[in-house]
Amino acid sequence: MSQTDQASTTRYRVVVNHEEQYSIWPQERENPLGWDDAGFAGTKEDCLAHIREVWTDITPLSVRNALGSDETT
Repeated sequence: MSQTDQASTTRYRVVVNHEEQYSIWPQERENPLGWDDAGFAGTKEDCLAHIREVWTDITPLSVRNALGSDETT
């Protein structure tokens, strides 16, 4: 199996850290330290599309809080 074929069959999950920053992680691997499941899994493309939908403000949570932003979701 080529690297391209393997990448297209790898399942991912969306993970989020304490700063509400999102990433994807291979489903068969343990989450990296400091990252939790965000409740979505699928192909790489599906996961990235989900992140584009839910991560509308890429400002880290600590910065939003310091600026007094009302949007701390």
